[in-house]
Amino acid sequence: MESSTNQTRKRLAAGELALGMGARQARTVDIATVAKTCGFDWLFIDMEHSSLDVDLASQLAMASLGAGITPIVRVPGHEHYHASRLLDNGAQGIVAPHVDTVEEAQRVARACRYPPLGHRSVAGAQPQLAFRSVPVGEATKLVNEQTLVVVMLETPKAIANADAIAQVSGVDVLLIGTNDLCAELGIPGQFTDPRVEDAYKKVIAACVKHGKHPGMGGVYEPKLMEKYIQMGMRMILSGSDLSFLRAGARARTEFLRSVKI
Repeated sequence: MESSTNQTRKRLAAGELALGMGARQARTVDIATVAKTCGFDWLFIDMEHSSLDVDLASQLAMASLGAGITPIVRVPGHEHYHASRLLDNGAQGIVAPHVDTVEEAQRVARACRYPPLGHRSVAGAQPQLAFRSVPVGEATKLVNEQTLVVVMLETPKAIANADAIAQVSGVDVLLIGTNDLCAELGIPGQFTDPRVEDAYKKVIAACVKHGKHPGMGGVYEPKLMEKYIQMGMRMILSGSDLSFLRAGARARTEFLRSVKI
């Protein structure tokens, strides 16, 4: 059933890069089509660091399904309803922030998957299946298979537990939140610090060992992104609507100010 296919999950399974664009400032659903046209694979709908509510995040997720870009929502916490309300309304993936332990990873994974893999409540017709009438047993199986569960490792404790977290059933991606990791290490913004590279190596090794996918966010300097991708990073948060708007707008004003009149 093609409408259930999670294109980002498919890319990761093939060993390809999956490129995401963050949505924090955008408030209209056309951002999904814009991101798709620009070549991104997933829209990172950020409910942790924005004022987006459940309704608007759900609208962005539904628009993403129609545009052919994977809607992935970073939820604000680990309560089951943080994930389920978005998954019930179009999201094909959940990013859980600040996952430090195996127990926290298990809690997130179980909240995102239907029995027997988890404890997600069955809501009825599935947006991810285009609201087709599909037998419940088949629908829950299809959605379980296509849902992407991402846990963010953002502290030294999380990095130390990376190998154990990578063994948690139902977790697909271990994504390093590099900004918070640096802050927790006492080196805010110092992305070239050896401790950051060491953290990346540990997470990549854990993912390779246990069949999971490593991801990164917070690093946007091209040479450094290239370095970490070559080390093995695959799920890449590539920037946000705000950063792209600022970069394009700044380039235009700098050009115009340079024109001699």
